[in-house]
Amino acid sequence: MKLEYFALTGVLALVIAIGLSPSAIAESTITPINGEISVKKTVIPMSIPEDNVFPWGSVRGQASEFAERYPVIIQIYQGEDPVHFAQVDVKGDGSFEYKFRVRNIDANTGEAINIFQGYYTVNIFKVIPNPNPSI
Repeated sequence: MKLEYFALTGVLALVIAIGLSPSAIAESTITPINGEISVKKTVIPMSIPEDNVFPWGSVRGQASEFAERYPVIIQIYQGEDPVHFAQVDVKGDGSFEYKFRVRNIDANTGEAINIFQGYYTVNIFKVIPNPNPSI
């Protein structure tokens, strides 16, 4: 599975990477549920710079393996503190995408507010076919 973190620049299709460090290494574990399916947990560090100017971020995945009818769960933590949780459907080709606000504008003052800033841990849970049918 390939995971990417991006900020999207408004209506343009331009994609600028903001959060995935080239040295970031995803850690994955697989936990069997029954003889047919398992849960794959992938943990990736994410860093949103203090001077970020992009309003959106997204978690995307191109899954090589997935179990139909099961959503992907995305959990974002800053240290031990839960910050944001989401559930997204997997498309027919195994891909998924979740967009979230990284920056917002205060309607009263017009001032930009950073919703996400600093270092985070992103946990992604995906149901996959059991890699070891004997379990």
